[in-house]
Amino acid sequence: MDLDDGLQAFVTEAGELLAEMEAGLLKLGESGAREEAVNAIFRAAHTIKGTAGLFGLDYIVLFTHAVESVLDEVRNDALPLDDDLVALLLACADQIGGLVRDVEHGGRGELGERCRPQLDALHAYLAPAPAPALAARHGGAGTDGDSGAAGRWLVSLEFGRDVFRQGMDPASFIAYLGRLGRIVALATVDSGLPPPQQMDPQSCYLGFQVVLETLAGAEEISKVFEFLHDECTLHLLPPGSSDEDFQRLAEALPLHGAAIAEVLRASALGTIAAPLPPPSLEGAVLQAAPAAGATATRPHESRTIRVDAERLGQLITLVGELIIASARTQMLGGRFKDADLQDSTAALAGLVEQVRDSALQLRMVKIGATFNRFQRVVHDVAREIGKDIRLVLSGEDVELDKTLVERIGDPLTHLVRNAIDHGIEATEVRRQRGKPVQGTVSLNAFHDSGSVVIEVGDDGGGLQRERIIASAIERGLLDPEHKPGDSEVFALIFEPGFSTASAVTSLSGRGVGMDVVKRNIEALRGSISIDSEAGRGTTVRVRLPLTLAIMDCMLVTVGGSRFAIPLGTIEECVEYEREGQRGFVDLRGDVLPTAALRQLFRLPGAAPRRESVLVVRHAGQRAGLVVDSLQGQCQAVIKPLSPVFSGISCLSGSTVLGSGDVALILDIPALLKQLQAKQAGNLAA
Repeated sequence: MDLDDGLQAFVTEAGELLAEMEAGLLKLGESGAREEAVNAIFRAAHTIKGTAGLFGLDYIVLFTHAVESVLDEVRNDALPLDDDLVALLLACADQIGGLVRDVEHGGRGELGERCRPQLDALHAYLAPAPAPALAARHGGAGTDGDSGAAGRWLVSLEFGRDVFRQGMDPASFIAYLGRLGRIVALATVDSGLPPPQQMDPQSCYLGFQVVLETLAGAEEISKVFEFLHDECTLHLLPPGSSDEDFQRLAEALPLHGAAIAEVLRASALGTIAAPLPPPSLEGAVLQAAPAAGATATRPHESRTIRVDAERLGQLITLVGELIIASARTQMLGGRFKDADLQDSTAALAGLVEQVRDSALQLRMVKIGATFNRFQRVVHDVAREIGKDIRLVLSGEDVELDKTLVERIGDPLTHLVRNAIDHGIEATEVRRQRGKPVQGTVSLNAFHDSGSVVIEVGDDGGGLQRERIIASAIERGLLDPEHKPGDSEVFALIFEPGFSTASAVTSLSGRGVGMDVVKRNIEALRGSISIDSEAGRGTTVRVRLPLTLAIMDCMLVTVGGSRFAIPLGTIEECVEYEREGQRGFVDLRGDVLPTAALRQLFRLPGAAPRRESVLVVRHAGQRAGLVVDSLQGQCQAVIKPLSPVFSGISCLSGSTVLGSGDVALILDIPALLKQLQAKQAGNLAA
């Protein structure tokens, strides 16, 4: 493996392990999962330390070793795990993350004095052991009763056939073994090598005999090879072993006899009788050799593969172009009235649709990973402001486009922090109101009408309606004579600079943030709304499209213009019976407001005698869109709009049709919002 590729793999793996470590630390409050969480945290720290050692990242090894030592004391019930220690370990996880990011940017993971406060705190927990002992390369943990003098161990190693396929290099482990002390003698066991014509270049046939002089004990030596799992057979003979012990080992490992004799002689550790020549392996190799093309010798192959996000983006772009080309091919096939050609183009269109769905599925990731990040946010912010708050997660398995998941993180962080600071009351206030002392912040996700809805809720005091109105009137955002509804009042908090906080804190009160949250969500073709009840709590609802790349649409025409309407927002289509200019239709006894696209976009030409109404729904609102005709479904490859259209709020993008024409994609949430505002204005008039 190329070293740069190996380091990149280390950075990726370390990030995942740190996330597991943080999740484990935040679960320590759950009594039933405490022991399992401590073990998971320890394993994550130990794995980071071991992998960093393979790349010679000494500072990461030393810092993580100190963390691991404290965790080991916790595992052995020698240290009580209180809130202060959890906070320290969380800070240490952050520091390890900083060291790993330094490696990612080309450094060696050395942050110097920035880690000193955490190291000093860790050393204090490990007293009465002196601090320098932790800074040494090898603390004497698990030395099996040595008296402080280094002893010589015989380390017998036999690596499994698949060790290379697992991405492991035996030489790296032997080099890391040398960090525990001094390698006095080393011999390679090559008796297991098959004839060259039968050798698999991806298989490992080697073993090693090592005499190691060290203060470490059996447990610490064994941990060097812990990452190999079933890919390594390890035998250890401690200092003070007799020649009879060495002889028994040589007899148990006939292929290793000559190598054992060699290292014993070189280190003057002992002697054994002349070993017998190793048995011939040719026949065994011939019997064990798999048939050509057989794959049974690789039972541990991974079921996952890492793909660079940029390559995935290129794939989605090419799939989009393929959809356009397929639509054009299908259109041209229809012109020739050839049944075979039409069948072929229809089959091609079906395959392209399957390719599209599969490609988009590659970009879909579960939102649970993003939700879990907020366990730490809630823990840290609640601790900072002195509130007792728990986070409840649901809908973690809901999948969303990777780009959306990455870009929704910051807006959600602001909403969660607002819920903690503004929503949840102080402990004394909650007690006076008869509420549980521990407040609850919730994150929930679910699918609705072709969109994903994310809810950020709290069981706090709710928004103070009258205070918002007073602040809005004071700032000139609201007419004192106007009597706004709840949705209009709550929407005021998204105005730039708006705040009802009486004091500025480190978290809020400056009137910045919520307008940015709204702007960022709308940039993702999403929408945001608020429900709140005084004394019961607040729920902020964010609605996002499933993907920003490709979607199914209904193609309609109005005059010479074509529009694409997202299929997930359409409920049904009915014939339009024009009766004056009422602006609504009777839909089976229900009054349905309508919007004529010809009037909305001021398109020229008279309306045809027969028109259609597409009934669309979004976030509980319904309306009818009056169009000239329906052209059928299409796969819309979403393209950004030209700045020329920046002033039109009801368009979210464009798509190229098979004919080469451009259709504009309607922004249904914005259109319904505009229609609702128009109706409110008419009622007020």
